[in-house]
Amino acid sequence: MLSTPRKVLAAGALVALVAGLTSCSSSGESDGADVTGKDAGAMADYKAGDQFKATEALDFSILFSDHPNYPLKEDWLFWEELTERTNVTLEPTVVPMSDYEQKRSLIVGAGNAPMIIPKTYPGQEEAFVSSGAILPVSKYLDLMPNLTEKIEKWGLEDNIEGLRQADGEFYVLPGVHEEVWQDYTIAVRTDVMEELGLEAPKDWDEFREVLVAIKAANPDSYPLSDRFKGDSLLNIVAMTYGVSAGWGWNAASWNEDDEKFEFTGTTDEYRDFVEYMAGLVEDGLIDPESFTQDDDSANQKFVSGKSFAISTNAQTLVNDYRQALSDTVPGATVSKIPLPAGPAGNVVAGTSLLENGIMINADALDSENFTAMMQFIDWLWYSEEGMEFAKWGVEGTTFTKDADGKRTLAADVDYVSLNPGAPKHLQKDFGFGGGVFAYGGTTDLLQSTFSEEELAFQEIMKEKDVLPLAPPYPLEEAEREQATLLETPLSDTAKQATLQFILGQRDLSEWDSYVAELEGKGVGTYLDLVNTAYDRYADSK
Repeated sequence: MLSTPRKVLAAGALVALVAGLTSCSSSGESDGADVTGKDAGAMADYKAGDQFKATEALDFSILFSDHPNYPLKEDWLFWEELTERTNVTLEPTVVPMSDYEQKRSLIVGAGNAPMIIPKTYPGQEEAFVSSGAILPVSKYLDLMPNLTEKIEKWGLEDNIEGLRQADGEFYVLPGVHEEVWQDYTIAVRTDVMEELGLEAPKDWDEFREVLVAIKAANPDSYPLSDRFKGDSLLNIVAMTYGVSAGWGWNAASWNEDDEKFEFTGTTDEYRDFVEYMAGLVEDGLIDPESFTQDDDSANQKFVSGKSFAISTNAQTLVNDYRQALSDTVPGATVSKIPLPAGPAGNVVAGTSLLENGIMINADALDSENFTAMMQFIDWLWYSEEGMEFAKWGVEGTTFTKDADGKRTLAADVDYVSLNPGAPKHLQKDFGFGGGVFAYGGTTDLLQSTFSEEELAFQEIMKEKDVLPLAPPYPLEEAEREQATLLETPLSDTAKQATLQFILGQRDLSEWDSYVAELEGKGVGTYLDLVNTAYDRYADSK
């Protein structure tokens, strides 16, 4: 079980890290690595809060994840205004969002990647480190005064430390949030809950009682039929048990009491989590198809009244459920429930402080415009002005801002149903608010598009305790190769068995046999690698 105290860096290491991150040069010269002769187009005195504008017109290539709901358009105002403000033109290599991770791997592996590679979650960069295909970006943070300022100001040093590889460098520039926040939870038919006299469940036991009551009133239904192949549900439930699953799966779990890593899928907490989920399926409270059906099928069941609960975030609640449900089932209402507590406590994960971020093609260092590119990235993704631009667009055209800083969409522009029925859309027609550029930032910016309902939800989430971060275990190149060869089949076995146990295809009495399978696939060797790497890291601090 995870302990309450938050894991922090040793004092000496933290001081050194802060010093390293804040040694920013306003001259555009890197203190971390030699960038002599690579400052063409760069600003000579660029510092945090400055509007970046290249001293000559520049083009930078970028990998672009194309969202099906707002596919890229060449005439977006985003492109025009970005060039006007920065003197930079982006040249996108467009990849469908559904294939983005696979195509990114192929392009990077083939050596054909654009210079800027966004939409990379921390951990995904590890596959490209040993080949030298991506840049150790930590060497060049002094070219990025907005990012380094936020790391120090927002206390993100230990989160950043977790990105470091065995060579002491990190290879992804993460998106950063000012505060921990939780978006994903369960959407529930609130009209049905009111009819049955049910209140929002405080923990997963009470959530089960809600599903039981809905099942009793609708015996031919599955109260919960899920989307996302169940990965969101598994993620949030497991997190409150002190482990990981679904989207959040990590093969290694930190045991604070024993000060070592364990294999997630064999811990007592993981078994308890699996047993809880299996009980929901066994009692007909969760549709077994939740873990195989596509999102459209799950959504249709919910909005047609065949199910009564489904995983959600703030945008899917508004965009996918609310109006469609109201059209199909008159009088039906739906809302997010506060994330229930679990055996690990009334908790949320601290990992939400870091978002998907950016890898840099190692070849970018050969460019005479390298410094300018890093300044540009720092402005667009990490300055308050750049993040507001990426999310809201152009003041006076797509939004207005009053004397108190409150932003309001233009009356003819819609976004997340802030102006339902407006003839234009912020993402589709202008290119702002898209996932390639708009993420992270201050809590004010994050919540600036939240409805009153979502703001109330976030206030409840702020009352939760933050789970401690697991310490890093940077693997050396040979260790990483061996660990990957072991971890892939171990994780596949654990995930497959997890679904078999949950769906009743395998009885929980076979748990010991399942653990023996993992032992036969080298789980002991894998943990030796992980714990050896952790011990080496801890001894270096």
